[in-house]
Amino acid sequence: MRGVLLFGLFGIVCNLSVFIDAESDWWQNMALYQVYPRSFKDSDGDGVGDIKGIQSKLEHFKDAGINAFWLSPIFTSPMIDFGYDIANFTEIDPIFGTMSDFENLVKAAKKLNIKVILDFVPNHSSTEHEWFKKSVKGEGKYANYYVWREGSVVNGTRVPPNNWVSVFSGPAWTYVEERQAWYLHQFAVQQPDLNFRDPNLVQEMKDAIVFWLDKGVDGFRVDAIPHLFEADGFPNEPLSGETNDPKNYGYTMKHATKDIEESYDMVSQWRKLLDEYALRTDNVTRIMMMEAYCNVTFTMKYYSYGAHFPFNFGFVSNVNGQSTANDIKVKVLDDWLQNVPEDATSNWVIGNHDNSRVATRFGSKRVDAMNMMSLLLPGVSVTYYGEEIGMEDRWMSWEDTKDPQGCGAGEENYASVSRDPVRAPFQWDATVAAGFSTTSNTWLPVHDNYQTLNLAAQKQAEVSHYKVYQALTTLRQEDVAKYGSVDAKVIGGSVLAYTRELIGSEPIVVVANLADETVDVSLDDFSGLPDTLTVYTASVHSSLTAGAKVSKSSFQVSGMAGLVLRSDATTFTSSLVLVCFMILQAYLRH
Repeated sequence: MRGVLLFGLFGIVCNLSVFIDAESDWWQNMALYQVYPRSFKDSDGDGVGDIKGIQSKLEHFKDAGINAFWLSPIFTSPMIDFGYDIANFTEIDPIFGTMSDFENLVKAAKKLNIKVILDFVPNHSSTEHEWFKKSVKGEGKYANYYVWREGSVVNGTRVPPNNWVSVFSGPAWTYVEERQAWYLHQFAVQQPDLNFRDPNLVQEMKDAIVFWLDKGVDGFRVDAIPHLFEADGFPNEPLSGETNDPKNYGYTMKHATKDIEESYDMVSQWRKLLDEYALRTDNVTRIMMMEAYCNVTFTMKYYSYGAHFPFNFGFVSNVNGQSTANDIKVKVLDDWLQNVPEDATSNWVIGNHDNSRVATRFGSKRVDAMNMMSLLLPGVSVTYYGEEIGMEDRWMSWEDTKDPQGCGAGEENYASVSRDPVRAPFQWDATVAAGFSTTSNTWLPVHDNYQTLNLAAQKQAEVSHYKVYQALTTLRQEDVAKYGSVDAKVIGGSVLAYTRELIGSEPIVVVANLADETVDVSLDDFSGLPDTLTVYTASVHSSLTAGAKVSKSSFQVSGMAGLVLRSDATTFTSSLVLVCFMILQAYLRH
């Protein structure tokens, strides 16, 4: 009997990951990819990306090791904010295709075992939505679908209800003569805020969620969730003191327009809806991911209210190319891992449609190191289209500018706030329009570097950003990357290194040199690593390449390069067997 127990103990120690693997759900370790549909692939030559174009490139997701993709809005819209101003929450905009096209996309993705996630934009609609047109007229239940206030008259002049400022600059209120009232718009004037204190509106939005679930959608990325509710009484917000410009979003402290408790309560209602849907259909989890630019306390709170995860914007908001290794450790890794609830799933976002690309923000030589960090930390990795090949921001002239945030800032200031540079078309190859379209007249200009920086060239090259990315997504599938512990350290001031370790699995070591120059590195402060390590993958400009052997105690890392190291297989196996027998001997003695 004791022998049986010993054999079982040996198996548990040496194969613990087998048991752990069965506990995770499909989304908890996914490599998630954000598609900006206008810029991904144009199938009909009109210069704008579309659904058929996305379907034609599904094999790219498979080849890149992507488990799920999320589509920025494809709904009916006048495109003032390029889809984030929605005129119908249950229709496809003709510029992207038809509902049949979308259904075909979902079916094709599922055949490849790739999940499809949609943007859900609950905070506002377009002024072109029928709900808003009826609300202006005060018709029936629609009268209360939006946030209306009468405001006041001072010295014969109509004055907004309070001092709230729009994210897109200027007052957050616009007066409508027909209604004799002001409507709230925390974003563009054409994006009136919906009133979630109205039960009829709440039900309308729940119905929209179910509509898309019935179409086969696997979950939602929820846009601008901190803005969903406003404080009762609509009080003035205290001045921040950061600017004297009342049109600047930073003019006030956001005590009344952001992170209100009811926003979290609505998340709970949506989570209940998703769970109940899964129970009555196929028992497959449908997920909610929250876009919430807020402090760590408000961010973590979404877990408690049912979000599968709020996006972790640490790499986007807290650090940049000037940040030190210690900055990244403290402001990104520690800030998240030391605050995330014990049983919650982490996630790591290094880019999106609202922020400069990784190659521009951190420097083109750091692309691989940044991908290593995000793809090999625990939980979900989030990749913005083009980051897998190191695409860079495309400078846009004032004449080419389309983003309402840039247009609203004027010709003198547009470049500092426009998001167009990060939305240029995907660079598929060196043909016309980088293979994005058959026309060179694309909705935004293609980057000038597309003839040399493109996916086709990187697939053919012996070493490339894309091949590093593929190696990383392959490694993500191992149990140690899914469930291993994290131990991060700063080495010599400029190097950030972390290990992923799990009993029964070969450890992973990620080393990122953020300095411009080559540095000497020792990993002796990490316990349990063998004396010799093997380079699994390396930045494209690294002096060390895949397969090279290095001493744990002393090796060099090129400036701005990243390395992923593994134990020598023979050494690891011998060490593992030794550890297992030591545990068994201890058991026998007691």
